[in-house]
Amino acid sequence: MESTGPVTPAKKLDKPQLERLSLFRWQLRRFLRFSEDAAREAGITVLQYQLLLHTQGFAERDWASIGELAERLQAQPHGVVALVTRCEQAGLVRRRENVQDRRLVEVHLTAKGRRQLERVALRLESERVALARVSELARTAAK
Repeated sequence: MESTGPVTPAKKLDKPQLERLSLFRWQLRRFLRFSEDAAREAGITVLQYQLLLHTQGFAERDWASIGELAERLQAQPHGVVALVTRCEQAGLVRRRENVQDRRLVEVHLTAKGRRQLERVALRLESERVALARVSELARTAAK
């Protein structure tokens, strides 16, 4: 987990910039809260949802490694191993040894995991679109 360090603004932020930042942070928090509620209603935790989602986040494959999941979740690998174990016990994922590199553990969704992922992700789509609109507004206004 690399940190780019603190960013020092070249100038002071004006009131409209602060308003856009406030709007973005509000919309982001709404999205996160909505995600938490949608996951809970589906019978999983928001971390379980994020793990399920990130197994599908890599092009041309339907799995992710523990290291990749740790990076996406911004968590320590040993914590991700524990989360994968809980998801495995819940029937949401399964581990598989990588054919090319036997040291690499692949985390795959089960049919139940895919259903839970789709259930939550579909509920979040309209909120994601709203967040993307606010993010785009903030980005274009910053130019």
